[in-house]
Formats: sequence, structure tokens, C-alpha cells
Amino acid sequence: MICARLVSGAMDVLIHVFVGLHIVGIGALLGGFFSQLKAMGAGEARMTPAMLHGALTMLVTGAALVGLNQADGNSVNNIKIGVKLALLIVVLGLVYVKRDEEKVESAAFGAVGALTTANIFIAVLWI
Repeated sequence: MICARLVSGAMDVLIHVFVGLHIVGIGALLGGFFSQLKAMGAGEARMTPAMLHGALTMLVTGAALVGLNQADGNSVNNIKIGVKLALLIVVLGLVYVKRDEEKVESAAFGAVGALTTANIFIAVLWI
């Protein structure tokens, strides 16, 4: 009984660590976007390395969170996760493809910010 509680407590800590890392990834992606807003207005925005690394961090930690939650016996809303994954793949694709361009079109750059923000609201509001 004590061993089961220890394992459950350790799993909770691990899940919370990955949630924190997932938030760090979101922060890097959105922070990179916000740092380029002024340049976007001038048509000179670019995808920063922080945006790429943030999106990759979100992908890896998100997949880990799904696995950890399922392993811990928690239910996972697969439709919600699928929608979030689809949005993240579009964001990751845009950031990856445009990462070496000196200037990124405002529409593509704005889509990254909008889809990232939508992903955050889906995570928070979709129960």
C-alpha cells in the first residue's frame, strides 16, 4: 500500500514536471513571436530559433504527458489532444520551413501566433 502511494506520488511529480516543461515550450514559442511583432509590422519578421525549439519542446512534452497520464490511469480526451496536435504540427511546419528566411510573410508569421494562442485556449477551456 505504501509502495503504491509512493509510485503514485512520484508519477504526479513527474507529470507536473512535464507540464512545467510544456509551459516553458509555449513561453519560448510565444515569446519568440512577441519579440518579432514590431518587425512583423514592418514586414521584416523572422522565425527565431526560440520559436522552433519551443514548438519542439511542446511536441515532445505533450506526447510525454499523454503517455504519463495514461500510464497513471487518468483519462485523456483524445479528440482534444488530436486537435492540439494538429495545430502544433501546422505551427511546427511553418516555423521549420521558414526558419532560414530573412523575412517571413506577415500572414505566415501571424498564423503561428494565432494558432499558438488557439492551442493555449483549447488547453485551458476545453474540458
